Amino acid sequence: LYFWRFIVDTTNLVLGKSTTYQEEYSPSLLQRIERQLGRSAIKNLKSFEGFDVWHLYELTYLNLNGLPCVCMGCMIVPAKSKYIVESKSLKLYTMSFTMTRFKDLSFVQKVFERDLSKLLECKVEVKLYPLHSKDFAIHTIKGTCLEELRCCKDLNFKNFEYSPEVLAFDDKKEISKTYYTNLFRSLCPVTAQPDYASLMICYEGRKLKEESLLTYLVSLRHHQGFHEQCVELIYSDLVSYLNPKKLTVAAFFTRRGGIDINPVRTNQKSLSPLMLRT
Repeated sequence: LYFWRFIVDTTNLVLGKSTTYQEEYSPSLLQRIERQLGRSAIKNLKSFEGFDVWHLYELTYLNLNGLPCVCMGCMIVPAKSKYIVESKSLKLYTMSFTMTRFKDLSFVQKVFERDLSKLLECKVEVKLYPLHSKDFAIHTIKGTCLEELRCCKDLNFKNFEYSPEVLAFDDKKEISKTYYTNLFRSLCPVTAQPDYASLMICYEGRKLKEESLLTYLVSLRHHQGFHEQCVELIYSDLVSYLNPKKLTVAAFFTRRGGIDINPVRTNQKSLSPLMLRT
């Protein structure tokens, strides 16, 4: 369960440690982690396209007159970036805007983009919105909810350790389908705290046995991995066992510390970022 502790040096990370909150703009608070550290633990890692959508709910700064301003934000990081931002350091970074004066929302957005792009050594897209923006409206996932299916309601779950071998398929049928579950849970690899998500799987290919898919997803209940690694693990397993023509796996995690992370991995080259907020 604790393999991450052996491959991630947490000595210099703020995650899981008591911290002092700064209220003056300080980009030096940002920390990064190599994606490869998580990917190296995936036995059959497959190639993919994708991105991570971060929603920022607790942003405040001062305008030039000292009036506090509040906003919400969205940050899009390409899945092929070498690094991810450590989430608690991002929270501390956003809080450092609290007592700093900026010209306007557009200027704050440019500062975010500059600092995150420099940290992750890639193009990070940042969009900041006023509170009344419809871009942050809550949506529901469209598709078939696994836990509501008749064949899944009476399942007897006994195994809560990672078990990809339970996946089963019907070789005689091919379908195009979107499944989702609101039951997904994994564990933070540093703090072991639980992370909850709605998980969506869109694919075209051999027909999955729905009860086996839900059993597999439940088996990750004790898996320790960052959000991005969990989605890449699920994506890689489905490619290995299903070999689908099309596949997109997306997870919409609940927020922690005013931030939620929503990784998307796909074999479709033209997929636009999913801005869905559940």
